[in-house]
Amino acid sequence: VIGVVIGKTDVRSFPDRKNIGSERYTFSFTIRDSPTYFINVNSWGREEYIRSLSESFRVGDCVTIENPLVQSKEVEREEKFNPVTPSRYKLLLSENHSVVKTSSCYEMDTKLLSLLHLPVKDPQDYYSLGDIVANGQNLDGRILNVLAAVMSVS
Repeated sequence: VIGVVIGKTDVRSFPDRKNIGSERYTFSFTIRDSPTYFINVNSWGREEYIRSLSESFRVGDCVTIENPLVQSKEVEREEKFNPVTPSRYKLLLSENHSVVKTSSCYEMDTKLLSLLHLPVKDPQDYYSLGDIVANGQNLDGRILNVLAAVMSVS
């Protein structure tokens, strides 16, 4: 699978249920290879492997993923913690079987770079801030998608 990284989480650790007293590490990222298709990629493993893999690329880099495990995603659970994707699947990276190679999008395909700036949500599925202010009472308790731009950071 070849795509541009459009999102990435930080490395996290969890107690390993099989080996009491030790930790398992994880991080995930989302890659996109066309205007319509993008998929979440999860990786679990030893701290050294996960940290090294996470540090090997950043958002905006193009990656080639070789030999991932393809799994059906559990929609209820998966989409609480990862971006909602159009695919019914997710990719799982394994330290022993999978390889992630990074390269410049210019080397691979300049069309991939343009995918970095496309929204991942349907353009009809956003609320403006004005709508939220005007209809705040009616929207109470609902999950909303908001498209915004940062004007300045100081």
